[in-house]
This record gives sequence, C-alpha cells and structure tokens, in this order.
Amino acid sequence: MSKAIVSTDFTFPGLISIYKGKVRDVYNIGNKFLIMIVSDRISAFDVVLPKGIPFKGQVLNQIATKFLDATSDIVPNWKIATPDPMVTVGHLCEPYKVEMVIRGYLTGHAWREYSSGKRVLCGIQLPEGMKENQKFPEPIITPTTKAMEGHDEDISREEIIQQGLVGAEEYAKLEHYTRAIFQRGTEIAAQKGLILVDTKYEFGKKEGVIYLIDEIHTPDSSRYFYAADYEERLANGVNQKQLSKEFVRQWLIENGFQGKEGQQVPFMSEDLVNQISERYIELFEHITGDKFVKAGMEDVNARIFQNISVFLKEKA
Repeated sequence: MSKAIVSTDFTFPGLISIYKGKVRDVYNIGNKFLIMIVSDRISAFDVVLPKGIPFKGQVLNQIATKFLDATSDIVPNWKIATPDPMVTVGHLCEPYKVEMVIRGYLTGHAWREYSSGKRVLCGIQLPEGMKENQKFPEPIITPTTKAMEGHDEDISREEIIQQGLVGAEEYAKLEHYTRAIFQRGTEIAAQKGLILVDTKYEFGKKEGVIYLIDEIHTPDSSRYFYAADYEERLANGVNQKQLSKEFVRQWLIENGFQGKEGQQVPFMSEDLVNQISERYIELFEHITGDKFVKAGMEDVNARIFQNISVFLKEKA
C-alpha cells in the first residue's frame, strides 16, 4: 500500500499562518485565500490515530467538492478551485462560532441523550415513544458550539442569540440554508439508494455575505444508511448498515479504546490500514456514484506543492 500523507510543511509566497486540525492543514495566503490540504490522518473520539489511511484525504476532498458544487445555487460556498485531488483553495471567511447540526433520524448522540431519558435537545422537544434510528417527523437542527479544545457542546437557538454568538436575523438565514442543503443532500442520497441521516455544516462570512465553508456530506461529517433494508432493520430492532466512519469507532471500542484517560490506541496493522483505505474508497463510490480514480502516489508532497504553486502563480 502506498504511503499516507500525515503531515505537510510547505512555504508559499504570501504565507501568513498554518493551522493544523485533526485532519486538515490550512494555509492562510495573504489573508485572501485559504489552502486546505486534506491529509490522510484519521481521528476518532477526538484523538488522531497513529497511522494515516492512504487515499482518505483524496476521498474526503473529492466528495466535499462534488457536494459544494451541487449546492452552490442554494448558498455561496468558500471553494474557488481544487488544484490537487487532496486540496481545495477557497475564500478566507470569518467563521461563525457555531456548527449547524441537522438530524433526520434519532441516532448517535441524539439517541444517547434520548435513551438516557432526555426529551429536550438543544431546546427542541422530542416526541415520546421513539425507537433508535427512527425518522423524525421533520429534520431537527441541534447546533453545537465550536470548541477550540475539547468537545463541542450542544446549544439552543435561544442561547446562541442571547449570548450574541449569532444575531437573530442571521441565525434564521443559517437555519434556512441548513435545511435547504440537507434537503438537497437527501435527494441526491436517495438517487444512490442511501439515506442521509444527519450531518453538520459550518458557515462563515466575507464582506457581509454568508458562505458555506469546510467539508459537506463526507463520511467524516455525515451519517448515511442504506435505504433498501432500512424499514426491515428498524422493525426488527437490528442496527442499521451505515456509510460513515462508524466502523473505525467500532473497531476501537472492540479493542478497548474510547478516548478516555489512560486508554491506549490499539495497534493498527498494515492489513487494518489497507482495509480502512478500501472502505473509504467504497464509501466514495456509493455516495457519489462515481468510480474512484487513485491519484498518483509517487511523491505526493511534491505533487501537492507543485499544483498549489501553479494555482498561486496564476492568481498572482
């Protein structure tokens, strides 16, 4: 298996800063462009795992690119160009301090809260008598704060406005865009025999205009079910077959790791790494309906640097 890209350290003309997140390396060029390199790092339970997954960065970047293009008539987005399969260059926006999480089904965090007895999530009253993975009467928006460190926290619309994180008028627009993008994603997923279960969106602002930023509808930011056997599995109380990185979390749990203090990340064998890589490629093909074409892996860092440099020279 080809070598995974787990770190970049480039110097470009006009470079102001580099931010390294769990998965993405983001370069600020002249406070004008953001260059987002989607690495092959993989995280779970807020921990970056010790080995990268070949082609994962390409998978995530190309899925996000496809869905940004497919929703650009709903809201402007930050993408300007994708000069490399692992790179998106876009507008530098001031991010809002909340993430817009939208849920069509009672699963994941929402189910854990519900099964513990809670019936209000982010200020939204949930119906009684629901089952895990059951569809909500209509999608609910459950925002979170954007934590610089640690976990994001649930927050209600009222709290967001009261705390001055987003003004009432702008927040209404974020909710409108969130529902419209989710509806579009739901329709595209249905064409592929999938259900878009839940996802999150991030928004930013530039020169008074709201932009959709970061990735959308990838298996790292979204959860998908297979539509064909959804009803049967729900009726029988069987776990849904998922398209997300949930399989990585499950492997970690089975091997005694949930990101808690004192726990060690289990050993990741070459065979496991290859399996995860193949699974991400499978996710790409199911979600997009396209055949995945592996980018050249001879010297990926050199390829990325060259492709970004050409873009910047053309924009100079």
